[in-house]
Amino acid sequence: MNRFKRIYVLLGVLVVACVATVGVMRYEEHKEQIKNSEEVVLELAKDSVKRLSWEYEEETLSFRKNETWIYEEDEAFPVDEEKINGLLDLFETFGVSFVIEEVEDYSQYGLDDPIGSIRMETEDQSYEIFLGSYSEMDSERYVSIGDGKVYLVKNDPLDQFDVKLPDLIKHDEIPSFEKITEVQFAGAENYSIAYEEDSADTYCVDDVYFTERGGEKKPLDTSLVDGYLDRIGSLGLTNYATYHATEEELASYGLDSPELTVTVDYSHENDEGKETPDTFVLYVSRAPEEKEASAGMEKNSGEDSKEEDLEEEDSKEEEMTAYARIGESQIIYQISGGDYENVMAASYHDLRHQEVLSADFADITQIEISLEGKVYALTSEKKDDEQIWYYQGEEVETSNLKTAFANLKAERFTEESPTQKEEISLTIHLDNKNYPEILVELYRYDGDTCLAMVDGESVSLVKRSVAVDLIEAVHEIVLGREQ
Repeated sequence: MNRFKRIYVLLGVLVVACVATVGVMRYEEHKEQIKNSEEVVLELAKDSVKRLSWEYEEETLSFRKNETWIYEEDEAFPVDEEKINGLLDLFETFGVSFVIEEVEDYSQYGLDDPIGSIRMETEDQSYEIFLGSYSEMDSERYVSIGDGKVYLVKNDPLDQFDVKLPDLIKHDEIPSFEKITEVQFAGAENYSIAYEEDSADTYCVDDVYFTERGGEKKPLDTSLVDGYLDRIGSLGLTNYATYHATEEELASYGLDSPELTVTVDYSHENDEGKETPDTFVLYVSRAPEEKEASAGMEKNSGEDSKEEDLEEEDSKEEEMTAYARIGESQIIYQISGGDYENVMAASYHDLRHQEVLSADFADITQIEISLEGKVYALTSEKKDDEQIWYYQGEEVETSNLKTAFANLKAERFTEESPTQKEEISLTIHLDNKNYPEILVELYRYDGDTCLAMVDGESVSLVKRSVAVDLIEAVHEIVLGREQ
C-alpha cells in the first residue's frame, strides 16, 4: 500500500513539473515577442495636423488649426503657435527602442487604464497615442498606437505634453531696443529723454541721453538709462491675470488710468536689413485699492523715523499687487513688487548722474584747490597715453584724489542754498572746448553730510566722510611741498 502511495506522489510531482515546464516554455515564447527596435512607428508632418488634443491627469486640452491654431474652448485665448508646433515636432519622426508584439496583458504596461492620451487629426486620418507606465529600468515609457503592439519610446511624450493652458499662451514680447530715439514718461513722471551723440551740452563723452529742465538741456547718466531699459526688457511677463481684458477689467487692474506709461521710440533692422522705426509702450499700475490706500498713507506720513519707513517700504513691496500691459494687448500681467518699483524708478533724479563731477578724470588738465584759506594748483600732462600729475613742478601720486572724486555721489539731490562754512572748493580745467572750466564747492551741512554746488548751482548732499577723504587726499599731495 505504501508502495502505491509513493507511486502516486511521484506521478503528482511529475505532473506539476510538466505543467511548470509548459508554463516556462510559454513564458519563454512570450518573451521572444519582446525585441529591440530602431523602428519609426509614426511619421506625421506637423503642417498636416489640423487638430491636436490630449488628456493627462486633470488637464484636457484641444486645439484646431484654421489659418492659425485656436483653443477650442475659448477662441479668444492667444495661442503660441511655436509651442504647439513644438509639441508636434515629436511625431514627425516618432521612434521606439523596444517592440512588444502579440500583447496579452496590457495592464503590466499600464495601458489597460492609460495615464493619458494624445490625439492628432489630419484631413483624412486620425492618430491616437496612449501613455502607459514608465519603465525605471529602461528610463522609457510604454505607449501604444492602437496597432496591437506596445512600444518603449525613446522620447517620452510627457516631457512635452505635461503642460497647462497658461504654458501655451503667446506672451507679449519686449523688444531689444537697438537704437533709441526717445523715451517718454507720462503719469507719475512727465518728461522725455532724447538720444543725441557728440552733444555740446555735456562735458562727459559718454553722455548720449538728455532731457529739458528749466529750459536747459541736462545730461543723464548713460549707464543708468540703459540699466532702466534693461530692467524693462527683463520684466517677468508670464503670470497673466487675464488674456482678454474688457474695459471693466482694465479698471479693476488700475490700467484704465495707469500710474506710469513708458513709451520708447526706437529703430531696428528688418528681415531685409533695413532700419525700421518702431514704438514700444508699457503701462504699469498698482491695484486701485492699493493706490488709494497708499495715497492716504502719504497724506498722513511724516512722523515715522527713516528706519521705520524703510522697513515699511520693504514690507509693502513684498505684499504689493501690481499689473502691466504692453501697448493695446488684451493680456494683463501681474508683476512683482520689485518689478513695479524698478519701472517706477524713472524720475530725473533716478536717471541723472549721481556723481558731483561726471567728467572723466583723464580729461582734467589742471585743478586749483582752495582749502583752509590757501590755494593749491595741480597740473597734468599725457605721456605715452599715461596721465602724469605735478604739484610745484614735482610729479605726484593722485590715486587717492581720483578715488575721492569718484566717491562724491549724491545722498540726496537738493536745491537748498549753503548756510554754513565752505569746506573745500575746486576749479577744474577740462580738455573740452564746450566746458573748459568747472567749479565744485563743498559746504558743511550737518554732522553727516556736505552740500555740493557745481558752477554756483546747488546739486546734492554728499557724505561728509567722502568730503573729508577728498581733503585728506589734497593734504597728502601738498604736505611737505609748500614753498
